[in-house]
Amino acid sequence: MEKLTIQEEEAMLSIWQLRGGFVKEVLDNLKGEKPPYTTLASTIRNLERKGYVKAVKYANAKRYEPIISEEEYKGKFMHGFVGDYFKNSYKEMVSFFVKEEKLSATELEEIMDMIKNNKS
Repeated sequence: MEKLTIQEEEAMLSIWQLRGGFVKEVLDNLKGEKPPYTTLASTIRNLERKGYVKAVKYANAKRYEPIISEEEYKGKFMHGFVGDYFKNSYKEMVSFFVKEEKLSATELEEIMDMIKNNKS
C-alpha cells in the first residue's frame, strides 16, 4: 500500500466520513482551508490510482467510494510508523509519549484497564 501525502490523507478522511462522495461533496466536507476544486479532483484521482478509492459513474459524474476502511489504513500506517521510528517496539513508543508529556499516568492506567478488560 502506497503511503498517502497530507492532501491525500485529508481527502481520504473526508471520503471515509461521507462513506463516499462526489468531488464537490468531499470538498464541502473538508476541514480548514479548502483547496481548489481541480486540485482536489486531481488528488482523488491519485487516490484512485493508488487503490484507495474506486470511481462509480453516475451520468456525467463520478462518485468516489473507499476501497479500504479507515481502520485498515490506521493499522497499516501505525505498523509502519512504529517500525520506522520506534524499532517495532510499542513499549518504546509509549515511553516516548510519556517522556514528552503527551501521555499522563492517568491515561496509562486507563490503557492498562482497557488491556485487562480486553476493550478498546
